[in-house]
Amino acid sequence: MKILIIGASRGIGFELVRQAMDAGHTVTALVRDKSVFDGVKHKRFKVRVGDITTRNIVEGACIGQDAVCIAVGMIPSSKKVTLFSEGTANVLSGMKKAGVKRLLAVTGIGAGDSKGHGGFFFEKLTLAALLRHVYDDKNRQEALIMASTCDWTIVRPAFLTRMDKTGDYRVLTDLEGCKVDKISRADVAHFMLTELEAPNYIHQTPLLTY
Repeated sequence: MKILIIGASRGIGFELVRQAMDAGHTVTALVRDKSVFDGVKHKRFKVRVGDITTRNIVEGACIGQDAVCIAVGMIPSSKKVTLFSEGTANVLSGMKKAGVKRLLAVTGIGAGDSKGHGGFFFEKLTLAALLRHVYDDKNRQEALIMASTCDWTIVRPAFLTRMDKTGDYRVLTDLEGCKVDKISRADVAHFMLTELEAPNYIHQTPLLTY
C-alpha cells in the first residue's frame, strides 16, 4: 500500500512511518523539516517538504497514493486556530483530484461527541483553558471529513504517552459510561496501520484507550 503521512516528523505520525515501513508499505512523509529523516534512505520511503496549509503541495503529495493519514499537531494557542480545518480542506481537495478514497485523521478525546468523556480536570481545566481554540478547530476538521465522500476514519486517542507499542487497547465507538485512561502514540499508530490494512471503522470515530 502507498501511504501519505502528513505530520510525520514526530509523535503518532513518526511512529506510523516506522511501523508502516516495517510492514512493507511504501510511505511518503510530508513534513516541514526534512532533517528529521536525514540519512534515511529506502526505495519505499520518500520525504516531501511542505505544510498541510499549502494546497498545491498537499495536492501534489496525494497523487499516486492509496491512503492519506493526517497526524498533525500544534502547541496550545490563545488565538483562533485554523490549522486543522484549513489543512484538512486541502487534503480532501487533493484526494478528490487524485482519486484517493481512504483517509485516517487523528483528532483526540474532547472532539465531537467525545467531549465530556475526558474527566473533570481535562474538561474543565485543560480543554477549557488551554485547548479551547485547538479543539474548536478540530471540531471543524471533523465536520469537513464527515461531510466528504471519502472512506474516512477519525481516530480519537485518549491521553497520549511515550510508552512502547503493546497492541493491547480498547477501541470504543459507544461512549456511554466510558472512562478513558491513556494510550501510547505507538499504539495509536498500530491501530491506524491495522485499520488501513483491514478496515473495520470506515465512517466511524473510534476512541482509543487502555
